[in-house]
This record gives sequence, C-alpha cells and structure tokens, in this order.
Amino acid sequence: MTCSCDSYSAPAVLRACYGTAMRRTQRLFALTEYLRGRRTGVTAEALASRFGVTIRTMYRDLDALREADLPLGAERGRGGGYALDRNYTLPPVNFTAREAAVMMAIGQFAIDLRIVPFTNTLRAGLEKLRSALSASAQRELLVRLEELKFLGVPTFPVDARVRETVERAWFENQPIHITYVDGNLLETTRCVRICSVIMDRHETRLDAEDLDSGERRHFRLDRVTRAKLLSEVA
Repeated sequence: MTCSCDSYSAPAVLRACYGTAMRRTQRLFALTEYLRGRRTGVTAEALASRFGVTIRTMYRDLDALREADLPLGAERGRGGGYALDRNYTLPPVNFTAREAAVMMAIGQFAIDLRIVPFTNTLRAGLEKLRSALSASAQRELLVRLEELKFLGVPTFPVDARVRETVERAWFENQPIHITYVDGNLLETTRCVRICSVIMDRHETRLDAEDLDSGERRHFRLDRVTRAKLLSEVA
C-alpha cells in the first residue's frame, strides 16, 4: 500500500532562529521562555532580529501567544516593549528526598525497560528533578536508588530516530509518514495521525488513524522502521 501524500503540500522554507532552521511551534516556545526570563520589555523589532524573522512574522507570533491566553502586554516609553506579566511562572515544587527517590526510580525503570518510548524527554526531566534537590537530599537519593529495584521484561527496541519523530508527532498533533513492516514481513508506507500511545508489557503500540482510508488501527512501534513528519516530506 502506498501513501498518497500529494494532498499535503510541502512546507515553505522555515526561517532561521539562532542560526538553525526552526519550526514555528519551537520558536513560539523559545519566544515564551525568552520573554519569561526578561525583567524589562522588549520591542517587536528586537525580537524579530533575535529570532531571525521578519517584523510581520514576529507580530503574528506575538498574536499567537495572546490567543493562547498568555498574559502578554505592551508598554510604551523607555524600557518598554512586549513583556509577560510578572506573575506568569510556575510555582516552585519542593520534593523531599523520599518523593524524588520514588519518582526517579520509577522513571529510570521506565527507561531501562523501554516502557515509555520517549526516553530522552523522560531522562531530561529526571535530571531536572535531581538537580533541584539540595546536596544532602541528592546524597540520600543515591542511597535510596541503590536500595529500590524493579525487575521486568523490556519492550522491543525502537530506532532512536523513529522514537524522536513519533514523540514530536504525538505531542504536537502532527500527521506522520511511516514505513511499517507487518507480521508477514510485508513493508508498506502510510500516512497516519497518532491518536494515543498504548504500552502493554513488551510492546508499545500506536493507535493511529490512517489518513488514506480513514480507519483506526494499531501499529507496533518496534515495527516502524522509518518515520518522518508530513510537514517535512517534500
């Protein structure tokens, strides 16, 4: 079966942000973090220059942030410009060494047994959790992690590039082009949209809609040999 992707137009060339091609979603996240970290306002011109886009594109990005209900305001005069409300930030979360140990042990268990396909994201989150602890809590954490063990059967391995692409497609709700090998070793290409990710013992399955037939079906993640976002398929 061949995927008919002709109805999906190839994307325009993306503008550079910090010298690298950056998709708009990523730029919006980066823009939000930059504004959140500033103590003073910044002009749209300065933002456009920093993120390597036109002033018109930057105004569209700022409008998109407002539509997403971010408390973005504009101040006139010296030191003015666009700024997020000073109260826009997540409150600090204080974990005890005991809480962190259990969460990190379960997280590491999920990585080792490949229970969760998005291991890079999980590993980064665990590192942030560890670094937020005090020195004494980190020492206690290491002791507790040595004492807390899990045993189980790992899921089938998945190509790292496939795993990363599937993660982006799912979190960003983007259609994806996959090459799939079924139980009869028949290789097909499909255009799908991931509806949910199912983790069951030694298998991770993608519950996805086939964009050609409109049908829902499951795809075993370890049988996906190649994957690419449709927005990146010429």
